[in-house]
Amino acid sequence: MSIFSDLLLCSNAKTIEAIAIINNSSSRAYIALIIDESNKLVGTVTDGDIRRGLLSGKSLESNVKEFMNSNFTSIYYHELSDSKIREEFKKSGVNIIPILDKSGAVIDIAIQNKPLSIVNPTKNNPVVIMAGGKGSRLGSYTKDCPKPMLPIGGKPILHIILENCINYGLKDFYISVNYLKNQIIDYFGDGSEWGVSIQYLHELKPLGTAGSLQLLPESIQESILVINGDILTHLDFDNLFKFHYKNNAQITVCTRQERKDIPYGVINLKGIYIENIIEKPTYSFLVNAGIYLVKPSLLKEYIKENTFLDMPSLIIRVKEKYKNIFAFPIHEYWIDIGKPESLHKAHKEWISPKPKKN
Repeated sequence: MSIFSDLLLCSNAKTIEAIAIINNSSSRAYIALIIDESNKLVGTVTDGDIRRGLLSGKSLESNVKEFMNSNFTSIYYHELSDSKIREEFKKSGVNIIPILDKSGAVIDIAIQNKPLSIVNPTKNNPVVIMAGGKGSRLGSYTKDCPKPMLPIGGKPILHIILENCINYGLKDFYISVNYLKNQIIDYFGDGSEWGVSIQYLHELKPLGTAGSLQLLPESIQESILVINGDILTHLDFDNLFKFHYKNNAQITVCTRQERKDIPYGVINLKGIYIENIIEKPTYSFLVNAGIYLVKPSLLKEYIKENTFLDMPSLIIRVKEKYKNIFAFPIHEYWIDIGKPESLHKAHKEWISPKPKKN
């Protein structure tokens, strides 16, 4: 049994409040338990539930009931026994089971025992960070400094990305460089200061986010994590890797939900006739978040030597043959530092994630 009070959330709450519970639970249960006004358990929400909801167009500002699983596994206290708990864990495949009283209120939880002796198990997946662009949209900020080396909170963006990846057990890094590349190479060296390996992919000419992968060693066996060098995020990379391997994905594309408010009445036409007018609508859609997991076998199959290829073009080509290309929505903090306004925003908002703990 374990403490459960920090997992409870009222059913009239917003989904973003469930995310805070899932991420901050002291029990490491990684779940939010949704209760009604009488304290009865009415649903559960996990990280997977949230990401599936985002893919279907739901918003984090919407009621948590839109994301919750109402068909959850639970045990009533009067049925409780070690054999019953083992049976339910085996049958359901879940890692946490709420214990309920006769009224359906949560009085405790059972968590399946799992060894947690390794804080950050090392992953063999290589990481490619795209840091070769000129960052021309940032104007004078990148005249004498490559965009990934712009400081946020006293550290270059690239430094923050590196440390965040290390926090998830990633140790094998490749940085694609071109514009003012010596500043990057001189700063990071071979990575020994961070206890990792860093090698450099030297682009003699721009090769694109997918084209630069042709410079990787052919010996790579594990899926490659590709990150744009101007992205700051609190994305849980463990969940990303689990999703990718569970679905046997050729490519997993991280996505972000964007909402746009139109300050005018939008007119829909049928021919020259006005069909309807929607006053000041809000549109929601998924956008590319600049983070990918790519099977290494695709490199030789689709990327030609010394040829420019961006990641969207690679995805379209692979999609013609393979069905298993998946979207993984990011609900955590994310910002693309591509323009002066986003740079200023990052200075105000960015807080480095705390190291993962047992």
